[in-house]
Amino acid sequence: MATVTMPQLGESVTEGTIIQWLKQPGDPVALDDPLCEIETEKVTAELPSPFEGTMGEIFVPQGETVPVGAALCAVVEAGASGTPAAVGAADAGAIATDTCPADVTPSAGRWSGGPMAIPPEERELPKVGANGHGEQRAGGTAASVARSSATSRASHQPDNRARFYSPAVMRLAREHTIDLAHIHGTGVGGRVTRKDVESFVASGAPTSIAEPAPADAAIAEVAAHAHAAAPATLTPTGEFETVELSATRKKIAENLRRSNLEAPQAWTMVEADVSGMVALRSREKERFQREEGVELTLLPYFTAAVCETLREFPMLNARWEGEELRQYRDLNISVAVATEHGLVTPVVHQAGDLSVQGLAKRIGDLVQRAHIRKLRVEDIEGGTFTVNNTGSFGSIASKPIVNYPQVAIVTMERAVKRPVVRDDDSIAVRWMMNVCLSFDHRAMDGLQAGNFLAALKARIEGMG
Repeated sequence: MATVTMPQLGESVTEGTIIQWLKQPGDPVALDDPLCEIETEKVTAELPSPFEGTMGEIFVPQGETVPVGAALCAVVEAGASGTPAAVGAADAGAIATDTCPADVTPSAGRWSGGPMAIPPEERELPKVGANGHGEQRAGGTAASVARSSATSRASHQPDNRARFYSPAVMRLAREHTIDLAHIHGTGVGGRVTRKDVESFVASGAPTSIAEPAPADAAIAEVAAHAHAAAPATLTPTGEFETVELSATRKKIAENLRRSNLEAPQAWTMVEADVSGMVALRSREKERFQREEGVELTLLPYFTAAVCETLREFPMLNARWEGEELRQYRDLNISVAVATEHGLVTPVVHQAGDLSVQGLAKRIGDLVQRAHIRKLRVEDIEGGTFTVNNTGSFGSIASKPIVNYPQVAIVTMERAVKRPVVRDDDSIAVRWMMNVCLSFDHRAMDGLQAGNFLAALKARIEGMG
């Protein structure tokens, strides 16, 4: 009997939610058959079986969120007896050699993978693989399926699982100052789940202040001061409905909170005359729609101007990697896309090498797949600078939040037709657009940010 674990689906992904099981105990399972659908904060995808045989026990029910490396289910391999002797042979060092296909199409919603052995002495508690911090594993992509060698169900000791807390549980414990040792777990093997913590809080039981982890000490201190300074408030009465946040929504909240806490952000804006860009798009849009089958908007023109300006000001094309600030030569532009299930930022890789037409097709493809939740892990990783189009909502000015760990984000607002006083004091009707920039003040000063925005304005106004 072999154990299937939660895979690492992208850099910084630490957990996933089981949306639904596609196989039930006793069902035949072929190699690469989808076992379940997994939702993370970045993608929703099917988990292909790394083994062939029969579906065994399901360890994680639908709707539960578990960390990377956690045991999801068991598969009785074809030709295996599932006896302790067979399991012992696997513990002696045998590793499954079958692998998933390396190149996966977005329509399949699947990924590639290679084998990963878990040392016998560590199998009582599933561990995160060698790429648990987003590092790419040899022989596969960052989306590779994490696999363990065969283990018996008896190896899942209740006392060991009961001491394991997922990141979601730990966050709730810190927020409500709860000592998790006081909570009875209802999960597999007595493990404390997110719902257990929420039920404990709702019961009104007395809580103990949990000692914050060293890495979170600074954040915990800030939260403590904010709590002490906040005035007492009354909880409103009446009927209400608790909103269940999706994994995507939770990750958005976590990332924005981290961005605001860790990055001292400044904001600036310029006004640009985009009459030439609007006229250029109007001349080309029908032909482009007819020949390429893609709608031509102002966004590709704006993105092309951003790429040219970033070559002049590379300090904005950067990311924090731990305490190290790295400026990148490749222009991998994240494009903010608002979808029905949350905001995502797919990446146009090597955007500086694409023409306006190439950018239009690439962005159109990413936007379409974002809305139907068919983005691959590689589509959302490695961004170095973000472009946002809040003008599509009718906004004329906004303050975007930096897409951490990047250091800058620029927004194009709605192009508005209005009278403008020109340099010769004449009045003309022009298409005007506000261009807004937020930046991490640790990475640059206002001088560099202002010069970047002035150069971008000049390029935009020179189109047409």
